[in-house]
Amino acid sequence: MSIEILAPAGGREHLVAAVRSGADAVYLGTGVFNARRNAENFGEQDLEEAVKYCHARDVKVYVTLNTLVKDRELPLVYEEIKTVAACGADAVIVQDMAVAEMLFRHCPSMPVHASTQMAIHNLAGALKLKEMGFKRIVLARELTAREIKKISSDTGMEIEIFVHGALCMSVSGMCYLSSILGERSGNRGLCAQPCRLDFRNGDKRYALSLKDMSYIDHIGQLIDLGVCSLKIEGRMKRPEYVSAAVLACKSAVKGEKADLSTLRAVFSRSGFTDGYITGKRGPEMFGHRTREDVEASMSVLGRLREGYRNELPRIPVEMRIRIRSDEPSLLKVSDGRLEAVVSGDVPEKAIKIGVDEKYVLGSLEKTGGTPFYLEKLETELDNSLMLARSSLNSLRRNALEKLLELRGRTEPKAFSGDPVVHTPAVRKKLPVKRIRFENKNQIFRDAEKADRIYLPIGQIDDEIIERWGKKLICELPRLVYPPGEKALYNRLEELKAKGIKSVCAGNLGTVAIALELGLEVHGGFDLNILNSESFLKYQDMGFVDAMLSMEINLGDASRLAGDMVRGIIGYGYLPLMVFRNCPIKTGKSCGSCSGIADIKDRKGTDFKILCSNREYSSLLNAVPLYMGDKDVSGVDFITVYYTVEDSKECRAVWDIYNSGGALHGDFTRGLYYRQLK
Repeated sequence: MSIEILAPAGGREHLVAAVRSGADAVYLGTGVFNARRNAENFGEQDLEEAVKYCHARDVKVYVTLNTLVKDRELPLVYEEIKTVAACGADAVIVQDMAVAEMLFRHCPSMPVHASTQMAIHNLAGALKLKEMGFKRIVLARELTAREIKKISSDTGMEIEIFVHGALCMSVSGMCYLSSILGERSGNRGLCAQPCRLDFRNGDKRYALSLKDMSYIDHIGQLIDLGVCSLKIEGRMKRPEYVSAAVLACKSAVKGEKADLSTLRAVFSRSGFTDGYITGKRGPEMFGHRTREDVEASMSVLGRLREGYRNELPRIPVEMRIRIRSDEPSLLKVSDGRLEAVVSGDVPEKAIKIGVDEKYVLGSLEKTGGTPFYLEKLETELDNSLMLARSSLNSLRRNALEKLLELRGRTEPKAFSGDPVVHTPAVRKKLPVKRIRFENKNQIFRDAEKADRIYLPIGQIDDEIIERWGKKLICELPRLVYPPGEKALYNRLEELKAKGIKSVCAGNLGTVAIALELGLEVHGGFDLNILNSESFLKYQDMGFVDAMLSMEINLGDASRLAGDMVRGIIGYGYLPLMVFRNCPIKTGKSCGSCSGIADIKDRKGTDFKILCSNREYSSLLNAVPLYMGDKDVSGVDFITVYYTVEDSKECRAVWDIYNSGGALHGDFTRGLYYRQLK
């Protein structure tokens, strides 16, 4: 399988720049259901024209429907899928399980690709997607080369890797910073990028801003690892950037030295980093956009624009020309699949020298301005005749235009079925209360009065199991990279033998491991359940219950269809970002770090960084969410979610929550009473 260079197309000019620079495929958004809603994007007619343009040039088109959707938007998603199918796109990239299910149901011939927003970072998660029917996975960007190889070789699926572009601080799909602070959700395509602002850890500035990634020097290695698609980030960047990135990737694929200096000039944040793929995560990965970076881009834009001004000759054609007495000249042009035939002027008797192969070749090989180049010419000529060059040029031009039109004809994919209408649930009972502890030291007397108790797997011992028994839910890690999968599986087997029956899983990888072991699965909030379709999908998987997304509106939560028990977080310093590269790490090791540290935003507000077993860390909101004094009757359970509180604080919050009293100090209601944009 040949390697694919996949370029971003934020608008029409970006698409042209990508194709003329040599991209094998482009990805683009349509309406509101794509992760770059502020890009120019493509309307229905624009999409059809884009597919025609690309297909005529042997370039594939992948449409991004990769955001979370609300129940009231599901009919619009249905229409969007119908449009994409009619336009003959080559695949759809999704994040929300609801969109995937609708594609499988209504357009089964459309390949479905798992967006990096699905946070697939281990083998178990990849295999689960394969079982569901996904064709390709865009793996999480935090993986090392060895981890990519493990997933690629053991799944047999198409693996797509980001090789250049902006690098989010948080694992994609697990970031809620923009939505909780400003109602602009990255999971909904409207990230305001607050992480790029000047967060500080001591003297370290821009502590949540990473340099742009660049794996272009590793492309040969990625090909050897079994990667099928090299993805360039940048639907919000300018066309010149797209061109430069595609050209650099093309050079690397050929084994040539890529022009990274031009690429850095057109856009960078203090340079590039390859820290994730090499496993060299640390302070050197951080950077931000400087004035020097901006000024450098002005020196290369004109040259790059000139580079994609003309068509790239990428499609070989064979021509056969016939020139006979007393009949119109005839030219056939074939790309090996399609053939265009045109007729032209009747030749005249030659006065001196008649037509020969060299003469007609001089006109027919001039395919500039088209995506074609002449590979083979066959002639049937009468040397006593003459045909003007203008006539030969007209034959060539008309034949190539006709062939291009034939190649660009769309082939719609079959679409069937009416929209599924979900019956809203009716829930009138008051929710029960659950507790989630971060560690054993937080446990207070009478905690067992809670309906259920969540505790991270690393905190569970024989005493805990004996004390809480059936009430205990073992919380699985939010990130489990391939080297840790076997250890997690083995530990769960041990705990199961000791009586653990229930686990909380917030990622498809840990979900798959738990289901394989026959454990009861309670869905975590990071599954991003925002609508009935995805909620029902997890219900069909066999989930016992699920915490809904922290981005959901309470009214929407109460109306989700399905019988499965559902809940929300009612209190807690919400984890807004999840990092594999710790923003407070200063050297090669974690040293004497306690696992809890502070970081300040540009206004001086303190946020906590909480480490999880030195595997990953989380940015906690500066103020807690609190719903104890509100009537929340549309869900089945409320989780009091402890993170950095000590035992005394945990007990105090629990007592206040149970009394229905107001929380002392600043707090937030999150997004429960707001409509997510």
